[in-house]
Amino acid sequence: MSILAELFAVTLDTVTDVLPIAAIIFGFQFAVLRQVPANLGEILAGFAWVLVGLSLFLLGLKWCLFPLGRLMAGQLTDPSFILSGLGAHETIADIQWVDYYWVYIFAFLIGFSTTIAEPALIAVAIKANDVSGGAIGIWGLRLSVALGVAIGISLGCYRIVVGDPIHWYIISGYVIVVIQTTFAPKMIIPLAYDSGGVTTSTVTVPLVAALGLGLSETVPGRNPLIDGFGLIAFASLFPIMSVMAYAQLSAAKAKLDHKRNIQQEEQDAA
Repeated sequence: MSILAELFAVTLDTVTDVLPIAAIIFGFQFAVLRQVPANLGEILAGFAWVLVGLSLFLLGLKWCLFPLGRLMAGQLTDPSFILSGLGAHETIADIQWVDYYWVYIFAFLIGFSTTIAEPALIAVAIKANDVSGGAIGIWGLRLSVALGVAIGISLGCYRIVVGDPIHWYIISGYVIVVIQTTFAPKMIIPLAYDSGGVTTSTVTVPLVAALGLGLSETVPGRNPLIDGFGLIAFASLFPIMSVMAYAQLSAAKAKLDHKRNIQQEEQDAA
């Protein structure tokens, strides 16, 4: 009964949150445009499925992803686990930031895998491929964004472990982004900036947030409120750099191939 009660409460909250969106959409449709959609039944059915899906997803976050992220962070930063990989003479006081290497590896892999599975990124990659006529590859974009998120989350975990101020990392990152923007192909710049936003969506954010809070709660001397948040900022920043770097490398490769083709043609003509 407690499960059903919690499911009902989450569903009620979801309906309350989504109703203003529905009111705006249907209000404009009927009051401003004064037209009835031809597929109104399908729209209402889809809206009902949205409510069901969101409710189950939020319940899954509460029961699974958030506890799992904190559990993994707690286990990976447990002093007994870290000391098991060190010499017998080591103590808790001797633990250094490099001894948390399993945390960085886990952060990299979880960031990469969750981004690859991100529905928002898949949708953007498909649309970018269609609009560009295939010039922007679906998997090329997805892999470059996932790599950026993985590197960003790993660096964010390092920041939590050492306790550095977050603003220096973010400022330095955006300085690099501004420099890259000057030299990157123009067609990729808006997409790169959007790619940083689509990573902070339904799959990535819950696990990343749980990982940050779990780390800050288990690493000695860290404050969950100060150090536990900020990983999502890393997950939004680094994909911008990785997507523009992907475009710059692709453009450089295309120029090199073009130059080689010209040289080959000149040799054949001689």
